[in-house]
Amino acid sequence: MSDAGDASVPDPPDPPERERGDVTVLGTAHVSEASVEEVHETVDAERPDVVAVELDESRFRQMQGGTPEDIEARDLLSGNTVFQFLAYWMLSYVQSRLGERFDIEPGADMQAAIDAAERNGSGVALVDRDIQVTIQRFWARLSVSEKLRMVGGLALGITDPRTIGFSLGAGLGVFVGLIFAAFVAPLLGLGETLALGVTDSATLQYVGAGGIGVVGGLLLGLLFLPSLENAPEYTGGLLDGFSMRLFAGAGIGVVGSLALVVTGTGIGPLEATTFESAGTLTIRGSVGALAGLGLGVLVGGMIGIALDALADDPEELDEIDIEQLTDGDVVSAMMEEFRRFSPQGANALIDERDAYIAHKLHALREQGYDVVAVVGAGHKAGIERHLEAPDSLPPMESITGTDSGRRFSVLKVLSYLVMIGFVGFFFLLLMAGVQNTFLLQVFLAWVLFNGVFAFTLARLAGARWTSAGVGGAVAWLTSINPLLAPGWFAGYVELRHRPVNVGDIQLLNDIIGDTEKPIGELFEEMLDVPLFRLIMIVALTNVGSMIATVLFPFVVLPWLAPDIGGVDALMAELLAGAENTLEGIREVIS
Repeated sequence: MSDAGDASVPDPPDPPERERGDVTVLGTAHVSEASVEEVHETVDAERPDVVAVELDESRFRQMQGGTPEDIEARDLLSGNTVFQFLAYWMLSYVQSRLGERFDIEPGADMQAAIDAAERNGSGVALVDRDIQVTIQRFWARLSVSEKLRMVGGLALGITDPRTIGFSLGAGLGVFVGLIFAAFVAPLLGLGETLALGVTDSATLQYVGAGGIGVVGGLLLGLLFLPSLENAPEYTGGLLDGFSMRLFAGAGIGVVGSLALVVTGTGIGPLEATTFESAGTLTIRGSVGALAGLGLGVLVGGMIGIALDALADDPEELDEIDIEQLTDGDVVSAMMEEFRRFSPQGANALIDERDAYIAHKLHALREQGYDVVAVVGAGHKAGIERHLEAPDSLPPMESITGTDSGRRFSVLKVLSYLVMIGFVGFFFLLLMAGVQNTFLLQVFLAWVLFNGVFAFTLARLAGARWTSAGVGGAVAWLTSINPLLAPGWFAGYVELRHRPVNVGDIQLLNDIIGDTEKPIGELFEEMLDVPLFRLIMIVALTNVGSMIATVLFPFVVLPWLAPDIGGVDALMAELLAGAENTLEGIREVIS
């Protein structure tokens, strides 16, 4: 991260001539007007040498009007930077909502402490851990399910559970239906059933031309056609430039494909047999997609309705007494609830920061300063406990720096299995004596298939040509390397041209806070925010590569297998490679 502006970080005054000072810990709610008044009254009454605030340098600079921090492009290559911003965004959104409810700027208590210190001639000490370290350690400690629940909670801030249920159900239903119809149904003997018994060659060619035209045309519109900025004027506001581009591409593709069928012309692989096969696949895919859509909407809708019934009443927020947010029993209950959600996350977000702040306050006390520490109510008990028994404090180095996260991760295991499977596949074919030309074909197909999916989804998320190109170019490698992801590289290049900073989080909070706009319009506005666009680019580039990796053995290998005698022959070669490998091992051992 780059510096957050030019606001100077305060230095404490010279140590007083006393051996040991005293620390008064004041617990506040960051969105409470009463807490602001209490801060002023306490500092005025105590007149301490130093007022310590629960801020780090970057948040202090931003609060003092400095420029928000930029995300450095190189930070993306470290892994989870963008997704840590999701956690930061979630926490910020909750605080922003509370601030709106009680009509006070979040962090007003900290600003009041700084103002009171200046008024009384006290020094100011920043005693909180760097927010990026905290968020990194917090995100690393969350399990996959906890991360999904956090992202789900953020989604609920945009719309209601029913809308999310119907939308996700529809999207996943169509995707699963397509995959089932295209690749699973034939294996189960359901291919002809889903094809509705259509066998007429001419009919299948026309249907196939339409299917190929739509898919190819959409890619044409997405990747090559210019955006029509005046499209809303010509379509009465029904279509924006991006949608018009896709429609134009699909139209060109369909007309071109139908022209080839009508005239009996073949261009490369686009010949009669190709269109006929595509026709069968198009019918199966359409039936599968429609069935998946219906089932997905039904299941997703039922889940959404159930979640909506179980969700807390939004109006309960209006009934919260802000004074409860600083009440010890209420705060303790809230902290325990968070610990039940994520014990390890709570450790990084609460316990470690309690210890870090206590370290800083203990050091000030040992230098002879009298200190009033203004901290969130949830930290008060933990800090005071450490100050009463400084020997209980963990070593400072154990609560600073980055965290490698959980040792075991299902996703990492799956990633390593993919890598082992990929290497093993080529090794066994090599041991079976398969021709190098076939191995080269498989490798090039892997590179191209991964690249097309990653590139296309990156462009769909709004990535620049160069960013999407880099993501697509490295997708083949990153999909077999669990330590890398193509989205990091696409995001790296994107950040070279499109600056992003943490101030975008407040813009996103403002957009989400508008409950009157339809979700489609909200999503479009969010895409205009650089941080959200970056998150989408990184995420969709990775998703594209993941989809390609999953589909490759079911889509590409059967297509290439005829070169060595079909799928059965391919499996036989793999078995032969395994036998040859075992034989070679026996010879070495003996």
